[in-house]
Amino acid sequence: MKTLDQVIIPLDKLTRYLLVPRETNDKAKFLAQAGFTLTNVEALMTAIEQLFLAGELKEDSSNEYGTFYRIEGKLTGPEGRGLTVVSIWLKQPLTDKYRFITLKPHRLR
Repeated sequence: MKTLDQVIIPLDKLTRYLLVPRETNDKAKFLAQAGFTLTNVEALMTAIEQLFLAGELKEDSSNEYGTFYRIEGKLTGPEGRGLTVVSIWLKQPLTDKYRFITLKPHRLR
């Protein structure tokens, strides 16, 4: 069973990467569709935590930093709108913690 004690979500990842508009790989515009902005970072943090708790960890790959997992699911915004995403997590050796790496829109293959 997964718990929030196992989760590390760096605040900088949200405030300096995901919610900041970029020329390429812009996730801020995507997240804004559900109402996530820099003014409500806590809502995005909570949605990512809920995604972790509700989703299934699927092993992706491993390297010297640890094992990467993905969780596919829905992020629910502060206004109730959902976004289907793929989130990437890293489980580092010697810990039982999963570090949030990034998320992206889920694309059907």
